[in-house]
Amino acid sequence: MADLRIITTSGAETMLKETAVEAFKASLRGELLTPDSPGYDEARAIWNAMIDRRPALIARCAGTADVMRAVDFARRNELLVAVRGGGHNIAGNAVCDGGLMIDLSPMKSVRVNPKIRRAYVEPGATLGDFDHEAQAFGLATSLGINSTTGVAGLTLGGGFGWLSRKHGMSVDNLVSADVVTADAKLIRASAKVNADLFWGIRGGGGNFGIVTCFEFQLHPVGPEVLAGLIVFPFNQAKTVLRKYREFVEAMPDDLSVWVVLRQAPPLPFLPADVHGKEVVAFATFYAGKASGGERAIEPLRSFGKPHGEHIGLQPYVVWQRAFDPLLTPGARNYWKSHNFSYLSDGALDIVIEYASKLPSPHCEIFIGLIGGQASRVAPDETAYSHRDAKFVLNVHSRWETAGEDQRCISWARDFFKVAAPHATGGVYVNFLTQEEIDRIPAAYKSEVWKRLVEVKKKWDPANLFRMNQNIKPA
Repeated sequence: MADLRIITTSGAETMLKETAVEAFKASLRGELLTPDSPGYDEARAIWNAMIDRRPALIARCAGTADVMRAVDFARRNELLVAVRGGGHNIAGNAVCDGGLMIDLSPMKSVRVNPKIRRAYVEPGATLGDFDHEAQAFGLATSLGINSTTGVAGLTLGGGFGWLSRKHGMSVDNLVSADVVTADAKLIRASAKVNADLFWGIRGGGGNFGIVTCFEFQLHPVGPEVLAGLIVFPFNQAKTVLRKYREFVEAMPDDLSVWVVLRQAPPLPFLPADVHGKEVVAFATFYAGKASGGERAIEPLRSFGKPHGEHIGLQPYVVWQRAFDPLLTPGARNYWKSHNFSYLSDGALDIVIEYASKLPSPHCEIFIGLIGGQASRVAPDETAYSHRDAKFVLNVHSRWETAGEDQRCISWARDFFKVAAPHATGGVYVNFLTQEEIDRIPAAYKSEVWKRLVEVKKKWDPANLFRMNQNIKPA
């Protein structure tokens, strides 16, 4: 191994001595990869294929001690640092050019204490890893909707999914965290210890340190739940969406109904002539007893004349994997997102218009419903502060080849622009792309943003953790 050319936190290029790299490698229990190492290209690949960056070093951490040593090495050598958990983030901040990628993906442990209903989760665990362990005891917590999503990144940005209406956001179920800070020390953060840091990591992303263990409160869920899809023809979109808007105003917290507008996949319960045609799908989930769920879901069927439906009891872990085939790694992805407190007629008209001209068969517009318990938490209780966001709408542009980039990106940007007057102005930080630096403050209420800057100044004054939706220590 020769001396390595690296990128510093200032953006400058310099050389790192071979002896320093070898000493760092010897200090790790996990692997240290360089561009000529076997497995380097696999380790630097992440979910969004539009991101193609080449770190000088990849530290594949086997445990907390490795994380501490990696942070210390980066700090002492002023290395640009990226931190990878599940690698699912749209902006691709898990990987950097020329710096050190701290790869947490080998750290996948999930330990459940069913007696006190707590889970202790390492930062490389995915939702699938988490559900596998927690569902052995009929327990779950409020996380996302795809089994391949990383628990860490989702939680640090706020985190919402099928259980959010009943149990709040992911950050509302976080009890404590072990954090490696910018000075390479391991500390505990909770409501009673380092409370300012605990507040900041609950929505402020990876700005303040690297969480090596998340402690979550768990809730009885499953093992079977009532869930599934009702799929309506696209020509009924205006009617069913207006009825949906009114229906959600009074529906119970146990019920979640998300909307997806896309071309129909070849689902077996849909007629063959519907496959590949634009549709409006209601993804439904009921967190309570199935008998109550049947009554709660029944009105949805009367919103129009469905192409078909597939709703019934199924294992919670199966439902958590239901949308995985639509979000496999290796495709090119670009998102644009708005928060809405109400879906006006104008907003719905724009949704329908843009869903009628999808630029790729893989593109979709989804409306994630939150509200319920998530909306009852005070805006300043956690760094995730947009508690008025009843709907998080994401324009998910997804395609296969670079030749489609302009068409698919322009479609998403055009939608974003025309829909903006109908939105709250806020945005979910986990849905921001790498180009949306100017929108980062919009992910937080103004007073919360000011407080986040102060927390950053205290815990990471040199901005070592900057490969994220960055809160600068101004």
